[in-house]
Amino acid sequence: MAIRIFITGGTFDKEYNELNGQLYFKETHMQDLLLMGRNRVPVHIKTLMMIDSLDMTDADRTLIIQECINCEETQIVITHGTDTMHVTAKLLAEKVKNKTIVLTGAMIPIKFGSSDGLFNLGSALAFVQSLATGVYVAMNGRYFNWDNVRKNKVTGIFEELK
Repeated sequence: MAIRIFITGGTFDKEYNELNGQLYFKETHMQDLLLMGRNRVPVHIKTLMMIDSLDMTDADRTLIIQECINCEETQIVITHGTDTMHVTAKLLAEKVKNKTIVLTGAMIPIKFGSSDGLFNLGSALAFVQSLATGVYVAMNGRYFNWDNVRKNKVTGIFEELK
C-alpha cells in the first residue's frame, strides 16, 4: 500500500519574495522533492492547507485528524510547521488509532537550496515504513515519540524531553 503524504505548509513550503523580503506560500514542492530524492516508494499526496503552524487553528487540526482517520493508508507522513508540530502530534495520538503517523518539517525553506527539508522528508518516509503504530516526529535524521520531543528554539534542533 502507498504512503499518504498530507501537506499543511510550514517553512517546508515557504518561498521568498525578493521584493519585500517576506516569506509566503505559493504551492507545495513535494513532487520536486520526491523526484530530487529519487523516491521509489508509492505515495499519494494531498494538500490540506498551506499555512504557518503558528496560524493553525483548532479547525485546521480537526481537518488533519479527520483526513488521517478517513484515508485508507495506514502509513502517513505530514509536512508541518515546526513551531506547533508537537500540538498536532498530541491530538493525532489521542484521536487516530491503528496507523503510523510521522510529522516532519524544515527549519529552512526548500527554496533556499540549503534546506534540511529533503533530508527530513526522506527520513520520515523511511521511519513511517519501519516504526510501530503510533505518532512520531522526524527531524534531523532522528525520530521521536510524540510525547517526548521539543523544538529547542536556541539551537534550532529537535530533542528528547527526557
